[in-house]
Amino acid sequence: MYKKLCGIDEAGRGPIAGDLVMAGCILHNRVDGLDDSKKLTPKRREALYELIIKNASFHIVKFSAKDIDEFGISLCITRGLREIIEMLPCESYLFDGNSKFGVAGIETMIKADGKIPEVSAASILAKVTHDRDIIELGKKYPLYQLEKHKGYGTALHIEMIKKYGYSEIHRKSYKLKALQITLFSS
Repeated sequence: MYKKLCGIDEAGRGPIAGDLVMAGCILHNRVDGLDDSKKLTPKRREALYELIIKNASFHIVKFSAKDIDEFGISLCITRGLREIIEMLPCESYLFDGNSKFGVAGIETMIKADGKIPEVSAASILAKVTHDRDIIELGKKYPLYQLEKHKGYGTALHIEMIKKYGYSEIHRKSYKLKALQITLFSS
């Protein structure tokens, strides 16, 4: 008998602005062309996103910058994994990476997002949701030019924070050396 698998992945763990997005996905039909979302063009990810949501059960969880600052990234991931398990009953769960974050019933695999279709699908759902949200935030906070760096700590983004300060969408708990005040700062 075929064992149903729920693939789980996240997008937005590293950026200094925007949400952490986690997705769980159970494929009901084969979707051709799945791969690690980072290896696909934005156009291809968008096309696959539409195919995935038509051929799967899925659940998406988001944690804001405020959530991350208040609870920490690890606790947010733990809560996301638990919510996905609760919302997507399945025979087995596979999370991309090497940590279960203390959640029972989850298996892990490094680079599963490029090897296992269900995890690839979750990777795409999380990445597309994250990038769509960042583009919308960019319209609300145009000074930070989020559409160019997707919230990551690029030189441009750091320069904009130095110029305009943090906004409510920034993760203030992420301590960036470039933004630290030292005895020698002017």
